[in-house]
Amino acid sequence: MKVIDKFTPGKTLFAFELLPPLKGDNIDTIFDTIARLAPYDPSYINVTYHREEVKLIERADGLLEQRVVRKRPGTVGIAAAVMARYGIDVVPHLICGGFSKFDVEDALIDLGFLGIDNVLALRGDNVRGERLFRPAENGHPHAVDLVRQIVAMNRGEYLDSELEHAKPTSFCVGVAGYPEKHAEAPNLAADIARLKEKVEAGASYVVTQMFFDNARYFAYVEACRAAGIEVPIVPGIKPFTTKTQLSLLPQTFGVNLPDELVHAVEACRDNEAVREVGVEWAVQQGRELMAAGVPALHFYTMGKADNVERIAKALFG
Repeated sequence: MKVIDKFTPGKTLFAFELLPPLKGDNIDTIFDTIARLAPYDPSYINVTYHREEVKLIERADGLLEQRVVRKRPGTVGIAAAVMARYGIDVVPHLICGGFSKFDVEDALIDLGFLGIDNVLALRGDNVRGERLFRPAENGHPHAVDLVRQIVAMNRGEYLDSELEHAKPTSFCVGVAGYPEKHAEAPNLAADIARLKEKVEAGASYVVTQMFFDNARYFAYVEACRAAGIEVPIVPGIKPFTTKTQLSLLPQTFGVNLPDELVHAVEACRDNEAVREVGVEWAVQQGRELMAAGVPALHFYTMGKADNVERIAKALFG
């Protein structure tokens, strides 16, 4: 079932995001997470995609050789396994980074064959160590271009124009939004303009980057509506877990941390206490957002279910 068809006025859905396990691990960690969160009736589960990394490997002759590695493969396989085992709809991520247009088309064909009809279209991160985003050869430089390709396939338009009687796909496309703007955007207005382009290209809903101040989400939704963006905007929530996140999250994601949260975390004696603060803060966020009638709460689990389980129990139990 398509995500956009799940949203119901007056009801807030529970959704969360999974990371594929590191290469060499098995899928049991994924199943364990789902087993702990399944009692709270998740409406859909996102499965992230992680682009390649370039590592320098020393050869026997002492020279360095560049080698491309993927530390977290398996997005499509995990999505199919989760849907088959639990009957829960999945939303695999699809990114521009590391994908040519032909790779994108093949991935979409595979997903269609598996009965998966939701994708989250993202540009993806830069290659580690590079300041600027570099698309793959014959790839897309921006998420809006990826959205356009997916929507074109929904019309039966494939890269091979000589195909006869090509069957259209039927994907529901989600995209990312940034309540405090994308790190590379000059300002929030410019970032919302880029979001509007993705929606006009055919995106059906938006999932936001994490935020810790609900006022920023509400202001963002208001600004999007003023810009003519009418699709559902799902808030993304990440529970705070460690003291190092006080500097890491603003640096990595460009998010602002409310004074009350900063003071509470700084007063913690250890990370166990920080996790307690993070759970309570996320519960408070969730209650206010649900009271406002948001379409869903999207939790960034980062592969750990214990804190999200407690939050889900408080909000959806």
